[in-house]
Amino acid sequence: MRVGIFTDTYAPQVSGVATSIKTLKTELEKRGHKVFIFTTTDKDVNRYEDWQIIRIPSVPFFAFKERRIAYAGFSDAVEIAGRYNLDIIHTHTEFSLGILGKTIAKELNIPVLHTYHTHYEDYVHYIAKGKIIRPSMVKYIIRAFCNHLDGVICPSQIVEDLLVDYGVEAPKRVIPTGINLEKFKRPEISEEMIADLREKLGIASDETMLLSLSRISYEKNIQLIIDHLPTVLEKNSKIKLVVVGDGPHLDALKALVVKRQLETHVQFTGMVPPGETALFYKAANFLLSASTSETQGLTYLEALASGTPVIAQENPYLKQLISDRMFGTLYQQEDDLVDAILRTIANITEMNEEALANKLYEISAENFGHQVEMFYQNLIDDQEKRKVQGLERSVPVLLARRAKETSMLLARRTIKLPKRILVKSTQGSRKLLRRLSKSDVDRD
Repeated sequence: MRVGIFTDTYAPQVSGVATSIKTLKTELEKRGHKVFIFTTTDKDVNRYEDWQIIRIPSVPFFAFKERRIAYAGFSDAVEIAGRYNLDIIHTHTEFSLGILGKTIAKELNIPVLHTYHTHYEDYVHYIAKGKIIRPSMVKYIIRAFCNHLDGVICPSQIVEDLLVDYGVEAPKRVIPTGINLEKFKRPEISEEMIADLREKLGIASDETMLLSLSRISYEKNIQLIIDHLPTVLEKNSKIKLVVVGDGPHLDALKALVVKRQLETHVQFTGMVPPGETALFYKAANFLLSASTSETQGLTYLEALASGTPVIAQENPYLKQLISDRMFGTLYQQEDDLVDAILRTIANITEMNEEALANKLYEISAENFGHQVEMFYQNLIDDQEKRKVQGLERSVPVLLARRAKETSMLLARRTIKLPKRILVKSTQGSRKLLRRLSKSDVDRD
């Protein structure tokens, strides 16, 4: 298969979505498929360094400066996609590149599916403090984007339930993102290396290390852990919390630690190189998370792959993942956090090797790639059947034009680019779409 992946975020940007896409690309290529990434430009990457990664001109999104939004080059992308003879398009964003991916799929008359990664209700407050998009508006935006797709991948049961609640009617399949197990098994990481790291962090051999590893943002709810830590320490003083990562809420958390007088029990490391995260997981006794915004959460998988159990607030996804006490503890309500930490430390359960091996295949990148490949093939087969039966979809150029105009409007409103730049790009894209559409009519 020749697969086109459309995303607003990709390496070297650091995010769960970028990691998931990189993993999928690697696994599909192992299976002999060609994968082309259509994404945004990045100041740290040569736009033309890889012919299979098509970087479209972009600027930082005003609400998330580390994320980018495309504003031009759409007509070139349409032409490139046609030249690469794609069999299927897989979108990973509901914004500029996602709209472009849907448009191109319709023009090329190939299947298009989408992975829904983000629970936006927890993030819209970043956009003009929720004055532009309110949480109640999210379901209408997502439903409008998803209902004309051939399929939607839900990384967890939580996402499928959410999309059903939104009224999304497109066929859905739950396929959790897998991880590269070898990056976290790491047999070369010795007990001596683990002891050295713990010593650098100021954690004695008889102390418990709780690890928080994520983007440091409000919705990760690390503040809840810090707020409850004094109560935990009253009953067990031999506990240290290590917070790994960076983000907009870091300064607020540091101030909270000072306010709670926890300087000797909480340490912030900042970002650590990807190659060192496995060492931190292995040095920790438990991965601790109080986040309620995760639709999946790759850190849970990474911890288990490293042999480290998890303490987290229960949700349908985690209830399925943490299927045995050896994999960790789930608590019901925020007020249960203190008891969950103390109870888990007091009743450590050794991991059974066979059960762990089965769990690791379940969360592996290999299984993830296999499941997505099968979904792709099902959608392609369904499309071929429709063609044989004479039911293939005809796409009015008006639909493509409206999708293009929506993308341009979003870009102009959010990044305030000069109108003449956008008009030039939009007109070029419209001309190309008309030409493609006219040639389809001529062939008919």
